[in-house]
Amino acid sequence: MMNAFRILAFLEGVSYLLLLGVAVPIKYLMSDPSYVKMLGMPHGILFVAYVVMALMFTRHQEWTTRQLGMVLLCSILPFGTFYADKKYLR
Repeated sequence: MMNAFRILAFLEGVSYLLLLGVAVPIKYLMSDPSYVKMLGMPHGILFVAYVVMALMFTRHQEWTTRQLGMVLLCSILPFGTFYADKKYLR
């Protein structure tokens, strides 16, 4: 089950980087919002799934409130889920 969470964290992180690094610049530099629309929904679904799984794993992993907070904070920072994987999910 933890492997599924690690995979989800990786996918969420990649989708966030694609959204911020590719889709948003294209939207504002080329006036083409189609990439944001295309990548936004999958990223949103992955983000919600990440948060739900983090909350589910709080008891399983016996995380403190601070550790859970860090895992959740990592979901909104670029490259954060990769840090969370290395620090908390292994």
